[in-house]
Amino acid sequence: MSLSQKYGRTYHYPFSLGTTSDDRINTNYWEDLQHIPEIIHTEKLDGENNCLSKHGVFARSHIAPTTSAWTAKLREYWQLIRHDLGELEVFGENLYAIHSIEYKKLTHYFYVFGIRLHDKWLSWEETKFYAQLLDLPTVPVLRTEKSPYHASNFKSNILEIVRQSSVFESYDVLTQQPCSCEGIVTRNTGEYSVADFAHHVFKYVRKGHVKTDEHWTKNWQKALIHY
Repeated sequence: MSLSQKYGRTYHYPFSLGTTSDDRINTNYWEDLQHIPEIIHTEKLDGENNCLSKHGVFARSHIAPTTSAWTAKLREYWQLIRHDLGELEVFGENLYAIHSIEYKKLTHYFYVFGIRLHDKWLSWEETKFYAQLLDLPTVPVLRTEKSPYHASNFKSNILEIVRQSSVFESYDVLTQQPCSCEGIVTRNTGEYSVADFAHHVFKYVRKGHVKTDEHWTKNWQKALIHY
């Protein structure tokens, strides 16, 4: 039995090119957007989804806390804040290990993208508030849009965003050449229920960004922090 509920699967936009056979697509995303007063587009960072809760540090599975080598620093930090978390579950992208994208200007190893409290995902303002209290950064916000959305511009705006480099200067791990960011995650800036997650969070992933294989966990390398 899991200690908590794992992070929900984020559905792709229908025009997301980086889908795989087991990904899910939200074909009704436009209808969902009509019920959201304001959204933000945040950068999708290429790391591991980790959760900090009173029970420990978790990766994708919440059956038991993770013990991976690349979460060692995060687990040390968790020891300092675990009594302050209460019922909060803090989700973020762990960039301690380099995956398919190497970032040349990282300022931290863990970037918060969501905080869950019981059956609710907190608003973006509350997420930033608690992240700041815990001395953690949030993922970069690339653009904010308010309803009504313009169908003719929405897709082109997303495609424009994902052609750009990462905020943290992204390089292809194999070629060591500059590359565009992995993609974007769009979310409702307000709070929403866990049950309705799929109607409030959407993503676009660029084609062919994955460069790792089954040997990644044996040969991983530590990312560098830019001071």
